[in-house]
Amino acid sequence: MEKKENTNSELISVKENVSNPIYSITPFTLLDYAHKSACILWFTGCNMRCLYCYNPEIVLGKGTISFEKALTFLHSRKNLLDAVVFSGGECLLHKNSIQLITEVKKMGFLVKIDTNGSRPEVLQQLLENQLIDYVALDFKAMPAHFEKITQSNLFLPFEKSLHLLLESGLRFEVRTTVHSDLIDQNHMKAMIQYLEQQNYQGNYYIQHFVNGANTLKKLGYSVRELEKENLFTGRIKVHFRG
Repeated sequence: MEKKENTNSELISVKENVSNPIYSITPFTLLDYAHKSACILWFTGCNMRCLYCYNPEIVLGKGTISFEKALTFLHSRKNLLDAVVFSGGECLLHKNSIQLITEVKKMGFLVKIDTNGSRPEVLQQLLENQLIDYVALDFKAMPAHFEKITQSNLFLPFEKSLHLLLESGLRFEVRTTVHSDLIDQNHMKAMIQYLEQQNYQGNYYIQHFVNGANTLKKLGYSVRELEKENLFTGRIKVHFRG
């Protein structure tokens, strides 16, 4: 999952033992939860190795913050922030993530999840218990290109997560990071058609690869030709980021 730049925030890190699940906390953002003030918990580890990932230090690194430290921080932000964003890495990989989200909801925060969709069983529990308010679901690629881009075979779990969200009625967005060597306009059109076939109606965010970023794999220059294509449909609103 891709980390957004946020010039309005600094990262808090508290050194603890290697078992701590959180890499760092962004204490304030107005960019990651629309129309809400929020903080971000960045969880270490991921079950994908996306070639363009520009959070290698989070995906491959060690956690520095325990759930207890995170809760202490969040208690200090009650009535000051609207929401908490769970990101990473893949935040739903971590044991006791549901317990932490439950505690965050008890404090009165809205909860947003950034996920690659690989843990539908965890997502289902969160939805059934009404513990999340918004989801950003990463759509990496169609099955033919999914393994190459993510270095994983997790398309079917992603698809199940998409179906869970569609059935739940919860507000969510779908987003795709694009490097022109990996996803071209034909791939993109196929992905949009797939979403239409799944009866998705909503915002689809295309996030341009950030040239020059420190990524998991060294990639060449990515052009932005997609913006010249007519990708809009009657049911899906396509937006470009970056």
